[in-house]
Amino acid sequence: MQRVTLLFGFLVASVPLTQGVTGSGGSECSCGRNHFTCAVSAFGECTCIPAQWQCDGDNDCGDHSDEDGCMLPTCSPLEFHCDNGKCIRRSWVCDGDNDCGDDSDEQDCPPRECEEDEFHCQNGYCIRSLWHCDGDNDCGDNSDEQCDMRKCSDKEFRCNDGSCIAEHWYCDGDTDCKDGSDEEGCPADVPVTNCSVEEFQCAYGRCILDIYHCDGDDDCGDWSDESDCASHHPCRLGEFLCNSGLCINAGWRCDGDFDCDDQSDEKNCTASQCTTDQFRCKSGRCIRLSWRCDGEDDCSDNSDEEDCEKTELPHCAPDQFTCGTGRCIGQRKVCNGAKDCQDGSDEIPHQNCREPSEEESCNVDNGGCAHKCQQVRGIVQCTCHTGYRLMENGKLCQDINECAEDGYCSQGCTNLEGGFQCWCVQGYELRPDKRGCKALGPEPVLLFANRIDIRQVLPRRSEYTLLLNNLENAIALDFHHDKELVFWSDVTLDRIMKANLNGSNVEEVVSTGLESPGGLAIDWIHNKLYWTDSGTSRIEVSNLDGTQRKVLLWQNLEKPRAIALHPMEGTIYWTDWGNTPRIEYAAMDGSNRKIIADTHLFWPNGLTIDYAGQKMYWVDAKHHVIERADLDGQNRRAVISQGLPHPFAITVFEDSLYWTDWHTKSINSANKFTGKNQEIIRNKLHFPMDIHTLHPQRQPAAGRNRCGTNNGGCSHLCLPSTANYTCACPTGFKKVDDYNCAGSLDKFLLFARRTDIRRISFDTEDKSDDVIPLADVRSAVALDWDAKGEYIYWTDVTTDSINRAKWDGTKQEAIAVTSLESPAGLAVDWVTNKLYWTDAGTDRIEASNLDGSMRTVLIWENLDRPRDIVVDPIGGYMYWTDWGANPKIERAGLDASERTVIISSNLTWPNGLAVDYETERLYWADAGMKTIEYANLNGTHRRVLIGSQLPHPFGLTLHEDKIYWTDWQSKSIQSADKNSGLGRMVLRENLENLMDIHMFHRHRTPVASMCKIDNGGCSHLCLLAPLPKAYHCGCPTGINLLADGKTCAPGMTSFLIFARRTDIRMVSLDIPYFADVVVPVNGSMKNTIAIGVDPKEGKVYWSDSTLNKISRADLNGSQQEDIVTTGLMTTDGLAVDITGRKIYWTDTGTNRIEVANLDGTMRKVLIWQNLDSPRAIALHHEKGFMYWTDWGEHAKLERAAMDGSDRVVLINSNLGWPNGLVIDKEGSRLLWADAHTERIEAADLNGVNRRTLVTPVQHPYGLTLLDSHIYWTDWQTRSIQRADKNTGNDIITVRGNLPGLMDIQAIDRARPVGFNKCSVRNGGCSHLCLPRPGGITCACPTGIQMKNDGRTCDNAPETYLLFSSRGSIRRISLDTTDYTDVHVPVPELHNVISLDYDSVEMKVYYTDVFLDVIRSANLNGSGMMTVIGQGLKTTDGLAIDWVARNLYWTDTGRNTIEVSWLDGSCRKVLINNSLDEPRAIAVFPRKGYLFWTDWGNLAKIERAQLDGTDRKVLINTDLGWPNGLTLDYDSRRIYWVDAHLDRIESCDLNGKLRQVLVGQVIHPFALTQHDRWIYWTDWQTKSVQRVDKYTGRNKETILANVEGLMDIIVVSPQRQTGTNSCGVNNGGCTHLCFARATDFVCDCPDEPDGRLCSVETTRSSEKADAGDSRRNFDFFPAKPTDPVENTSENCSQKDASQGLCEESVNQVLPAINGEGLHISYIIGAVLSILAILILIAAVIIYRHKKSKFNDPVVSNLTYSNPSYRTSTQEVKIETVQKPAIYNQLRYKKETASDNSYSKGKIKIVEGICLLSNDDMYWDDLKQIKTTRGGILRDHVCMKAETLSIQGSTDSLGDTETEQLLQDEPLSECSSVNTSSQERSGLPLPDTGWKHNRKPSTESEV
Repeated sequence: MQRVTLLFGFLVASVPLTQGVTGSGGSECSCGRNHFTCAVSAFGECTCIPAQWQCDGDNDCGDHSDEDGCMLPTCSPLEFHCDNGKCIRRSWVCDGDNDCGDDSDEQDCPPRECEEDEFHCQNGYCIRSLWHCDGDNDCGDNSDEQCDMRKCSDKEFRCNDGSCIAEHWYCDGDTDCKDGSDEEGCPADVPVTNCSVEEFQCAYGRCILDIYHCDGDDDCGDWSDESDCASHHPCRLGEFLCNSGLCINAGWRCDGDFDCDDQSDEKNCTASQCTTDQFRCKSGRCIRLSWRCDGEDDCSDNSDEEDCEKTELPHCAPDQFTCGTGRCIGQRKVCNGAKDCQDGSDEIPHQNCREPSEEESCNVDNGGCAHKCQQVRGIVQCTCHTGYRLMENGKLCQDINECAEDGYCSQGCTNLEGGFQCWCVQGYELRPDKRGCKALGPEPVLLFANRIDIRQVLPRRSEYTLLLNNLENAIALDFHHDKELVFWSDVTLDRIMKANLNGSNVEEVVSTGLESPGGLAIDWIHNKLYWTDSGTSRIEVSNLDGTQRKVLLWQNLEKPRAIALHPMEGTIYWTDWGNTPRIEYAAMDGSNRKIIADTHLFWPNGLTIDYAGQKMYWVDAKHHVIERADLDGQNRRAVISQGLPHPFAITVFEDSLYWTDWHTKSINSANKFTGKNQEIIRNKLHFPMDIHTLHPQRQPAAGRNRCGTNNGGCSHLCLPSTANYTCACPTGFKKVDDYNCAGSLDKFLLFARRTDIRRISFDTEDKSDDVIPLADVRSAVALDWDAKGEYIYWTDVTTDSINRAKWDGTKQEAIAVTSLESPAGLAVDWVTNKLYWTDAGTDRIEASNLDGSMRTVLIWENLDRPRDIVVDPIGGYMYWTDWGANPKIERAGLDASERTVIISSNLTWPNGLAVDYETERLYWADAGMKTIEYANLNGTHRRVLIGSQLPHPFGLTLHEDKIYWTDWQSKSIQSADKNSGLGRMVLRENLENLMDIHMFHRHRTPVASMCKIDNGGCSHLCLLAPLPKAYHCGCPTGINLLADGKTCAPGMTSFLIFARRTDIRMVSLDIPYFADVVVPVNGSMKNTIAIGVDPKEGKVYWSDSTLNKISRADLNGSQQEDIVTTGLMTTDGLAVDITGRKIYWTDTGTNRIEVANLDGTMRKVLIWQNLDSPRAIALHHEKGFMYWTDWGEHAKLERAAMDGSDRVVLINSNLGWPNGLVIDKEGSRLLWADAHTERIEAADLNGVNRRTLVTPVQHPYGLTLLDSHIYWTDWQTRSIQRADKNTGNDIITVRGNLPGLMDIQAIDRARPVGFNKCSVRNGGCSHLCLPRPGGITCACPTGIQMKNDGRTCDNAPETYLLFSSRGSIRRISLDTTDYTDVHVPVPELHNVISLDYDSVEMKVYYTDVFLDVIRSANLNGSGMMTVIGQGLKTTDGLAIDWVARNLYWTDTGRNTIEVSWLDGSCRKVLINNSLDEPRAIAVFPRKGYLFWTDWGNLAKIERAQLDGTDRKVLINTDLGWPNGLTLDYDSRRIYWVDAHLDRIESCDLNGKLRQVLVGQVIHPFALTQHDRWIYWTDWQTKSVQRVDKYTGRNKETILANVEGLMDIIVVSPQRQTGTNSCGVNNGGCTHLCFARATDFVCDCPDEPDGRLCSVETTRSSEKADAGDSRRNFDFFPAKPTDPVENTSENCSQKDASQGLCEESVNQVLPAINGEGLHISYIIGAVLSILAILILIAAVIIYRHKKSKFNDPVVSNLTYSNPSYRTSTQEVKIETVQKPAIYNQLRYKKETASDNSYSKGKIKIVEGICLLSNDDMYWDDLKQIKTTRGGILRDHVCMKAETLSIQGSTDSLGDTETEQLLQDEPLSECSSVNTSSQERSGLPLPDTGWKHNRKPSTESEV
């Protein structure tokens, strides 16, 4: 409401108001010419006065705004005259305080010295040093905030304005920088969010759970999840449903305000919409009738203030005069001879004025004035000094009490004579202006909820950080500063959560019984949590961890929203925006409740308390106002009433208010006194909700803890009150005295509400319902209880489970989770401790023990949707309702005997049942008949108890003389007299989804029973029965009762067993009904696919394709063990050879068929070639055949002998997805199921006479056979089907509603096992004995060779590859041709990178960069030990000096090369300079050399002596990422792989004779050499490959499809040979011995080990005596006692000529070769000359072949530098087109200086051809032609295909590219030394590992 008053001369008139924007939406008044505009009041009032009234010393405006800044006529001699005219005390001049207001009292002052802990402002002020650069203008001239811009961290993005935000907020679609720079230049193609089938997609793309769609809550934040929901969730009574789904007050409909977010509340309105208690504005808007003529323009068109009677005149200021018209003028205007009032009342002589006399003069006694005197028009006028006002006599002055008005002081104020003094409360300090208070402590932080996250912003800097993200719908929040915790409520999850203030340790605090927790407050003194819930209309309290929860206030609450605490005063404040909006307060124990504001309120949203100022502030979103009042509601006034579209939450700090606004999506601030200085702190937010100032002074520690240190002596809750405290009990618990609560509940009403289970305690008077804290209650329906165990039981029809928990929510467990489809009824037999339930899905009634064990089916016939069930243990009966096609109520004995229908007429939906044991009556509720009836227990004497006002009764229970029921439609719980139906009462209302109801008490009738005595003699179940039988013994489902009537059979004899991904189940075929029982395996199952059974030992075997293992257990679930845990990928098929005691399986991932003993030992790959997705497998032991299906690209059905021989394709036509497979041994037929052709077919065992047995079948998977029936599982129908095996007829569903069905087997344990061909001495085989047609075959485990006798296997392979693949170490035998990998069972492997092998102790050494260790282990997995466990970062390379027993490794993280003994001792850093990411490492002990690669910025390959000396760079050009490195000890060459240039190269030991062996490998990592082959691992192809080391040809894949391939080595007797001076007695060294090229040295470790270390050699060293494998080693088993001969035998002629062969075992001193030229050198020279002559002749005949380059346009795979601490999937692979510069680079290479082959090179090629017996070398030579174009340096000149390479220059740096383009001559290609002993073996045949992509159609199904 805004008023404009014009006062001019004698005329007072109203003029229109012209508004202008000030701040953020404030207004200003525009008066006419020659007028002064007074300041706008907080209520928006504007006043205009004549211009001459300004600065006349008179308060004409009423707020002194016309006198502010005026030059007053005089100041007293004791005062200082400010430049603005103000008078202050002289003592205040130059005191450092701005007392004048314009700082004129502090000008020209001598400089003031600041203290050491103070900052000197430019204006001379001194402030605390802590206030410097804190974002607050403490100096007043902002000189303390001239600071350097803060640097953003690596994980932050710098906005253009210099502020920092989280890095992942850049280009996320939200404007997080205030200047919007984080969303500039972002790609336009924002990824589209795809929600899952269980999620709902909001309008702006966010995904929420589908169950939150149309639940009445704004979970999306834009109400899009509540659109089109009118039929889902109607609003409450008295509310209007907006089209968007929002519910608003019905009175706001057609009131002229757009309250719905879609404005639907103002559509289709008529003129007669206002109610009798409303006034209709001219605009049609409705306002409250009480607002009519209240002086405020509530209609916005002033129509509510028109035609109003004269109201009370406004009150003028104390120093103003009130005219007769009610207007206010300054006192000086009175009796000044001018009529300033319109009616002249200021000049009436007899009332106000007297005739002036000549004696009146300021010169005579100061005119009688106490302070100042002036004469105006001859009349004396008295005025007062600043701080005083003129009294009524016009002469005397009275002190003004400035403290009585707000705004003079920030906090405390003390009035002084003529002035005032401000002071601050504890925790604050007075600012230099002596009026404001500054909080001590850290910089304040605004903590606010943003729906999807919680963020914090520094208000003085606008810096913006994320605290918590990925939230659902965070609304309210608060914090606990001392405990560093933040709490928030989520109205989507209906949870209250907490976390540390750093965002860690997110926990649930309250997770049940919440509907819309919109307000939250923390009592930081007494450590309590308070919250409001507008859904339950409650205010609750609990401990900070959510325990001891209590409903504090519940009466007369509608929609409580905001809540604030004042723990120092012991009070709680809250807003309620229901139909009667109000603000209330009460003591924190709930007492002394009082309404403090209930007028002019609509949507009181936010609420906060200014503890220092003792004020409360709130926002009203409907009124668009921020108001304040005293804590008791007095002195209420508006602070801001304009520019507030939709304020939601508010907080206060120091002199500022901060609030969030929904419409502007912003956080704003303003002065808390005036509302001025409005500022936008942050805008463009997602959806700002609650806000708090995070600062210790917002939770002052000065308050007294009323409960003390002992919780006030209370047993449970201690709640503060205004005076002291009160001991309180959790909801429902009664107090036994003033301090203690009862330990348990004696009686409470238990009821289900779908998503929660609640109780109403009858121990207390309030009858508040309390949610039992249970987890994952999805759709609870039936209930019952057991007082002895204090358990409650319930069924859940969403999870299809039966559950139980203690009545307080502890010990929750699911007791039945399988074979349930709709468990709707539940009853507890408290006599025999049995549980009975109905299942409307399976149409069964079942029973079990109370813990769910010994479950049995009692009734399964003639049931049609059974619903509720009750038991009568006294009579031995059970009763149930059935509301199928023929509704009825039945009864039977508790053992299912004597079944009979007792009620069958006038029933529709018989729901709830209850037995009155006193009157022996049966009560039931019928939702269709809308009645509650009763009858005798036999169905006679039927009566209607209640027949009216029952819309939809559901649950029913009895207790004492009352009947209680739930009603779906009225959403209520009601009670009545059980005999008459009178006395109806509503216990609870407005409760959705009410289900079953029971009264828990501790006085059930005791009953004597034989079952209590030794279980009635029953072996399993003892069930009550009607007299005279009294009881009956029963058996668990599927097991028969023996003839004695007491004992059950030990287990199932004939049964189906099937896999269901996460469990294994059995269906007994021994009983007349089908019921599945879960095998209680003690272990987790993730994706169980294949299954097999050994009926002889009673074990079940299964494969899990997620856990990648094969396991077994007894059929009762015990003795679970994993038998195969390595080398599996997707084991789809599994078969147990029960006769031969073997297990066979297929693996679709590895494309293998394997066999092993039943315990997983002696594992062998039978078939590995030409398999493409093998699936089902079946065995015929008697005939020696195995059959399997293959559903690859060319589906087929195959057969082979059970030893893998005699393989033949039986059927390969008209097959799609042949899944299940079974052998009909009686009919000599093969049956299979095809999910693609939707048929089950049969054929003879040789594949002929094929015919269709069953069609169509929708999606069959598993298939089995027993007796005359076949059984199969079906994915589509989720069922197990049965049909006649011969005709395919008589199809029935054995079990339905079973998702995830996989394999199935039918077992009859009574059938004979059969004769085992291998039963006698294992068939004479040392290892595997496998049947085949007509006999048996002895076989060896994978990779092990059979001896010549055909029966005995070697113990281990002699030569094999050993490689690592992150989580495993595997071997591939080279003794056999199958090249199958076998896992080395080393435990605790995490991220294995490098490895090596010690042939002396037969141990493998490896590095694990996850654990940062080097370890060793035996090849059988035993003896694992940590060799180096500290001081490692990234050990990429590892090498063993098998002679000196030293271990070398590279550390990329530390850039070092280190060495130690093999046990980890004597550790020493060899090289630590000029290393930049060293990687692979290799040693040559015979020559004393150490080699390594370095793939840093300047990649290189280096060599040094084994002691690190004589370091030399061998290769440093044309290198990218030299990963792997290996040595060919025979040919004296180095081989390496380059993962950047994608090639394999070699050179000699000096770096010369460099050549490219293979020029196109995708991403090689490691390599090794054996015989004539180079083997390597490749990341991209995920394979192990090999190539001929001479030619680079015959490339072959050894092993494919292996993730994470790393290092690879060869273990061979020929690999680690030779010796050196350190090989005997450690060279005489005490510690480290290093052999070198011509001598050896002794060295000491970096860390002393306590033993004397000498660098001199000794004959008897401690190292040799230590006995740690450092002794005389025999490297050659043939002659272990003669190392000299061994050395000679293995020493080549060239080695001997170079002095590389040891002469004596005892030679330990440095031995330098001093012999002359060996005769072999002369022979070699002659041969070389001959070779050169031949090569020269060849040049004349043959032309060189141009090198080939790949088309530069083809896309390449480029890699980022890999990190081994992540999986290989994280290696960045991107397909990129070559940039245009590539063609230029290519052109430069081709036009470089002539790189054509020289004659010398041709000679070398010819030399190779001459030395080889292979014709292919001659073919290569013929292809060599003259090359005009240049090629990259150092290419091999062997084969044309190996000469060209495509340089990946686009992924190299400028330096690397320059190196590639350097014009240097090519190195000479080397000849290959081939000894006379070397075999020129032919290349091995291709293993066929061409892994084509398999069809994935079935998985998509």
